[in-house]
Amino acid sequence: MAQSLPLARIAPAQRMVAAAPGGVRRMLTPREKAAVMVRYLLAQGAALPIAQLPDHMQSALAEQMGHMRLVDRETLDQVVDEFIAELESVGLAFPGGLEGALSAMDGHISQSAASRLRRKVGVGSRGDPWERLTTLPPERLMPVLESEAVEVAAVILSKLPVARAAEFLGKLPGERARRIAFAVSQTGNTDPETVRRIGLAILAQIDAQPAKAFERGPVERVGAILNVSPAATREEVLRGLEAEDAGFAEEVRRTIFTYAHFPARVSGRDVPKVVRLVDQPSLVQAVAYSRGRPELEAASEFILACISQRMAQNIREEAAALEKVKEKDGEAAMSMIVAAARQLEAQGELVMLLPEEAG
Repeated sequence: MAQSLPLARIAPAQRMVAAAPGGVRRMLTPREKAAVMVRYLLAQGAALPIAQLPDHMQSALAEQMGHMRLVDRETLDQVVDEFIAELESVGLAFPGGLEGALSAMDGHISQSAASRLRRKVGVGSRGDPWERLTTLPPERLMPVLESEAVEVAAVILSKLPVARAAEFLGKLPGERARRIAFAVSQTGNTDPETVRRIGLAILAQIDAQPAKAFERGPVERVGAILNVSPAATREEVLRGLEAEDAGFAEEVRRTIFTYAHFPARVSGRDVPKVVRLVDQPSLVQAVAYSRGRPELEAASEFILACISQRMAQNIREEAAALEKVKEKDGEAAMSMIVAAARQLEAQGELVMLLPEEAG
């Protein structure tokens, strides 16, 4: 019977991967160095974006780490020093791939050019399509939720942040929203590759949509034009629209915001913000022009009531001292005040009430 040896006397065989037979130190391959650095950084608690690598590179890295055991301290120090030296020698890094380039140029390249490039090379065939899908604006994603199968819509909602998913669900018709919500409960066993393929298909469908020549819809464009048009022109155009398409005319009316809408659409606490963006001569002209015109005069009184009484009194006195204000000058002054309110709304510093809320 073979004599057993105490564990402490069993010599480890080939413990150091950097040491070759005969005590000659061998050089690590680039793949081994990568495995060493990844293991070292993970041990230090670093969050590495390994999932962003192509699948075959992730597999190769994992296999290499599985083959390795121990690395001596001197070799580790050499690998780390070499890694740091390479990092410090880098002057500029590009994102890699067309998808990364388009992300880096987001906001600097036209939507039509970006869509054309994505269709041309099929961006999204690699990587996670949901990284882009979850950041799409509602107007791009909502049609997909409305038209796709309930099961697909359930997957989309499941991948969205909870707050955004709730927002989309609230915009869907009641019956479809209920069906999608139920389908979400059935998505637990969907495998990741199926979810990824669904994401790729949806992304391809969205990218295949032709680019729009106008950022805003026809209702918003007509409303914006009429907002700065003279009152007579605005009413004449609206009457014509009502004769041609009453529904469209009603939608346009809902988007219009004029000086007369201030009392109903703007909160009193926001009026001082608006006034600060307008020079006093324009305020004086607007108040003077509104005299004798009930709707406009009510708007002027509302504005004056919401600012400091000293300033309001000064404006009243200057307006009373003015002779009759020409229609062109009066409407220009009111347009400046309206434009200031619109500017604050665009900046998110003012929230206008909707017509139905105001009513």
